[in-house]
Amino acid sequence: MNIYPVILAGGSGTRLWPLSREALPKQLLPLCSDRSMLQEALLRLSEWPELMPPLLTCGNEHRFLVAEQMRAIGVLPLDILLEPESKNTAPTVAVAAHYLLKQDQDAVMLVLPADHVIGDVEAFHAAVQRAMPAAENGALVTFGIVPSGPETGYGYIRRGKTAMQGSEGCYAVEKFVEKPDRATAEVFVADKAYSWNSGMFLFKAARYLEELQEYRPAIADSCQKSFDGAYHDLDFCRLNEASYAVCPSESIDYAVMEHTRHAVVVPAEMGWSDVGSWSALWDVLKEAEGDSEQNVLRGDVYTDDVQNSMIRAENRFVAVIGVQDLVVVETKDAVLVVHKDQVQGVKKIVEDLKKNSRTEHMNHMQVYRPWGNYEGIDAGDRFQVKRITVKPGGKLSLQMHHHRAEHWVVVTGTALITRGDEEKLLTENESTYIPIGVKHRLENPGKMPLHLIEVQSGGYLGEDDIVRFDDIYKRS
Repeated sequence: MNIYPVILAGGSGTRLWPLSREALPKQLLPLCSDRSMLQEALLRLSEWPELMPPLLTCGNEHRFLVAEQMRAIGVLPLDILLEPESKNTAPTVAVAAHYLLKQDQDAVMLVLPADHVIGDVEAFHAAVQRAMPAAENGALVTFGIVPSGPETGYGYIRRGKTAMQGSEGCYAVEKFVEKPDRATAEVFVADKAYSWNSGMFLFKAARYLEELQEYRPAIADSCQKSFDGAYHDLDFCRLNEASYAVCPSESIDYAVMEHTRHAVVVPAEMGWSDVGSWSALWDVLKEAEGDSEQNVLRGDVYTDDVQNSMIRAENRFVAVIGVQDLVVVETKDAVLVVHKDQVQGVKKIVEDLKKNSRTEHMNHMQVYRPWGNYEGIDAGDRFQVKRITVKPGGKLSLQMHHHRAEHWVVVTGTALITRGDEEKLLTENESTYIPIGVKHRLENPGKMPLHLIEVQSGGYLGEDDIVRFDDIYKRS
């Protein structure tokens, strides 16, 4: 039987704000190395020749970033499934199962979140191999992490007393337990029969759909219809939006694993973390990067009499004196200072930003697009200034604006400009003006990145003042 990795690359990672934001969530960020968490997840699998190419799932708004990050490490996916909206893991895995069954009726799915750390890859591979006999016999296998301490941020799984016959290291699941308080977690750890719930699974695609149909028929039916109406758009597989919209939102655990009579757990020690908070990230990095005071420092940072802290400077010099157990994270538009014991409260910041119609939870000042990126560098009454980078071969849509005019100045590279019926090349230190209401396009025909400064002026400067007439990336 073939094992197909299914990488779940959706989600917003709000607990790692201000680095993780809706437009650039934690799975797409280089948090633990110089590669993103998604890239690390894929590379863990690339050295395992028995596996089939990975199938990815992600939100529509992240599709180009996901594809570009895969291209950058030379990983060719089986496909990229686009979720029209977030519906949690049970529906996501269901449509992935339908996709795989269309390719292989005996497909076994290895379901993995893209934003987890696995320090011991050999132990991870060994755990999957132990799980295979149970999965081949129809079990729905989850991987339990042997607790290193009384963690209150994870759910727990209690296993049966004896291993399953013919499946060494596999145990029937006795029960799933919600995140406990500290005292209960200490009891679980002492008991030795409990594992952390990792959110990783191995099962036949057909078996998962059978169990989903039994316990959550509404989810099963919506996902079937959504996949039946799927279509390809560039390098992506789009699900039917209307059918997916009415699908209930529920996790695999709540929808299936807590009800099925065929749940199996494989306990393992693999250096795992879901990096669900800043304190969890500090815990992951302190062994490799921690200084003599157990501080994890990134960027231009000065410390004096600081212990057990994480300080991350993305842009500016940050100095910290005489504190301990703090997380300090600086970005271009926000600074977070929080005690390590209070990091779960970061979600409240994001909720408050949303409530007050702010944008710091959505985008960084540098915003990524399929053609490159732009960054706001100044703004005032009726004007704003952006730094624009267009990658080689990148092409913005043919568009016009009702409320703003634009002035472009090329800093480096070559720009091919369309303005009305005119088309011309601009090079370093040359500029052009785009009046309100004129169709225009910017593209980079060269082999080096194009950098330019854009000055916008007008009564309304929002990004939604774009009328697209043609777009190679098929954005609406």
